[in-house]
Amino acid sequence: QPRPGAQRPVLPGTVLRVIDGDTIEVRLNSGPVRVRLHSIDTPEHDQPWGAEARAAMAGRVNGRQVDLEPVTQDRYERLVAVVFLGGESVNAWMVQQGNAWAYRDYLEDPGYCAWEAAARAAGRGLWSLPPGSRVAPWEWRAAGRGRVAGFTDYTDESAASCIAGMNRRTGVPKN
Repeated sequence: QPRPGAQRPVLPGTVLRVIDGDTIEVRLNSGPVRVRLHSIDTPEHDQPWGAEARAAMAGRVNGRQVDLEPVTQDRYERLVAVVFLGGESVNAWMVQQGNAWAYRDYLEDPGYCAWEAAARAAGRGLWSLPPGSRVAPWEWRAAGRGRVAGFTDYTDESAASCIAGMNRRTGVPKN
């Protein structure tokens, strides 16, 4: 997993508020900024495990000093970043604990697929839910907009299959 300052500038700040499992508000020296965690997607507030994902994030970072490694800015004008707490990637931790999915459309690091597969195999977090309740957040949102008729069963997905689905939106070459 990347380390702060390895490739991008690092912005130190304090977490003011946890909005949901993959979005936080951080006070930087320049003022507050909304941050979307890169490479992960957590269940929405109205879907199974959404409240648990938010609680896990809040318990981990709320009120704490973090370092942000910026990646980009999204269409909602949020800073998309890898968030580090004491040198550990919070993004990776959320996936490892089963509180987030590897967000295939925006992945650059195949490690997220391996961490998700390990959490799934161990039945951690959202992977402890019955298969019908484990809906990928991107499919949940699409269903809310009437764009999908059913959901993909990721129960037996391998890390290799996840890696094969990397970067569909970004067009970044797969590792």
